[in-house]
Amino acid sequence: MTYTPAGDIARVGVVGCGQMGAGIAEVCARAGLDVKVAETTGEALEIGRTRLFNSLTKAAERGKISEDELAATQARLSFTTDLGEFADRDLVIEAVVENEQVKTEIFQVLDQVVTRPDAILASNTSSIPLVKLAVATSRPDQVIGIHFFNPAPVQKLVELIPALTTSEGTISRAQVFTEKVLGKHGIRAQDRSGFVVNALLIPYLLSAIRMFESGIASREDIDNGMELGCAHPMGPLKLSDLIGLDTVASVAYSMYEEYKEPLYAAPPLLQRMVDAGRLGRKSGSGFYTYG
Repeated sequence: MTYTPAGDIARVGVVGCGQMGAGIAEVCARAGLDVKVAETTGEALEIGRTRLFNSLTKAAERGKISEDELAATQARLSFTTDLGEFADRDLVIEAVVENEQVKTEIFQVLDQVVTRPDAILASNTSSIPLVKLAVATSRPDQVIGIHFFNPAPVQKLVELIPALTTSEGTISRAQVFTEKVLGKHGIRAQDRSGFVVNALLIPYLLSAIRMFESGIASREDIDNGMELGCAHPMGPLKLSDLIGLDTVASVAYSMYEEYKEPLYAAPPLLQRMVDAGRLGRKSGSGFYTYG
């Protein structure tokens, strides 16, 4: 399959090259877009570059893309530690740690360095109110949430979350980009913590963690129960490890702050595991241990 840019977005910037940022960059590059990826340090950038190129290589090995497409996709990717290089981007997607202060500071910088007057500034946040990021800029009408799911190259769903300030033009352009350019399925969500998917998913994951914490069942039986009894592709504790326990805790915190519902409060075990650096797959250990 040959990918060519469509719509009015051809140059994309991705801030962050962790698990989600690398996946988003891969999706955009495979769709034929010019993609520039930023990280805070050279070391983090090299780790992210390796992660991204390994994913592309595996896609080629599995026959998802041809060798020619692999080379073309890699050629569309560039990397930097300087957000000033995002001046010409049509769209910038922030995909850093789920921390409101960190994201706000990034949006303030992007507002200064992205010079295209019609550029969209988007966040991949899974829980932080978009309006707080929008009002940190001088162009709140051009800020929107574009929330991908992990792994981004595989998962078809993307949540589109306009803030109260987001213009209809920005919403329309983001939807065209998501569906026509990337080939994803976009759903619209209001700017409420958790949006659609996490508002349903996080209480379920927290309930599984509480069940394990209280000794009602083993981790294996909890996961097997949902995989074999409800046909879920992955049990809740395995899924928490995949998402990242720090991310699960951050989303839970944001949702609890918004709604003050006890079912959104992170269980003590989850908080202790995050404090201990047991974050799941990305750290090598969580509810399970990974090689």
